Amino acid sequence: MSRIKSLCKDSRHFEEVPVLEARSVDSSHQDDHFNAIQAHLKSAAVVKIKLGFEDDDCRYLEQVILNLNQRHGHGLPIDHSASRGWFWDIRPMAKSPEALHQARSETANHFPWHTDCSYESSPPRYFGLQVLEPDCCGGGTLSILKVEKIVAHLSESSRSALCQSEFSINVPPEFIKAENDGQIVGSILSIDDGEWVMRFREDIFTPLTEAAASALAELKDVLSGPAIEAEILHLTPESMPRGSLIIVGNRQWLHARNAVKDPNRHLRRVRWDAQPFGSAPLTTIS
Repeated sequence: MSRIKSLCKDSRHFEEVPVLEARSVDSSHQDDHFNAIQAHLKSAAVVKIKLGFEDDDCRYLEQVILNLNQRHGHGLPIDHSASRGWFWDIRPMAKSPEALHQARSETANHFPWHTDCSYESSPPRYFGLQVLEPDCCGGGTLSILKVEKIVAHLSESSRSALCQSEFSINVPPEFIKAENDGQIVGSILSIDDGEWVMRFREDIFTPLTEAAASALAELKDVLSGPAIEAEILHLTPESMPRGSLIIVGNRQWLHARNAVKDPNRHLRRVRWDAQPFGSAPLTTIS
């Protein structure tokens, strides 16, 4: 086991991401390897794994998730939509008349800070990304930002307001699973097991009160301001080559992606362990 240090824009600062190596699919069943994954998810909420074998079918990642389910009580993966299963292929696709509602991850566009499935009453606690083909043209960098680092820059009043269920959250059309799943109401921030957690995607959140609007504006200022830049970890294609995968705590980290420049870039994503977000129940809007 080793660790990798990835420099951010401010070269004086770095975050450490735990790194493991898997020599075969069977590594997912080996106690020391599997326990290391669970330990890193518990302590850092992120782990990178280098595969020492070809695995375009993501058999290793699937077995890791099944073992997390059986041995640590993680919920099984969620379907991405009414027509998609556990695994979602992420590659840039040209807009076509048939693709009326295209997920942003399926475009080559920049994808700002967000958590996955922030529009769900029970968003997944983890997501995994496996690199099948990296961006070889200088784009497609995954960036992650720890929620606790963001919260440290927020005022007490904004923290409190972001914890209230005073935000309308629209479900993107491409992720609607049932006819009446258009919107929910909930909070952006919460505390889970003693740590700050967040769900966020700016374009689908609408504040319902003045306090919520002020807090959301402050959050957006923090995310776009210079003070937070030193906290960002950039996982470039050079540090995430073919055969790399990363598991991320979807509530402890926000993630973003810059524009994809390589039309052959291909990742595969899976999300699992969906749990209700926040202590207050969410209200479904019909």
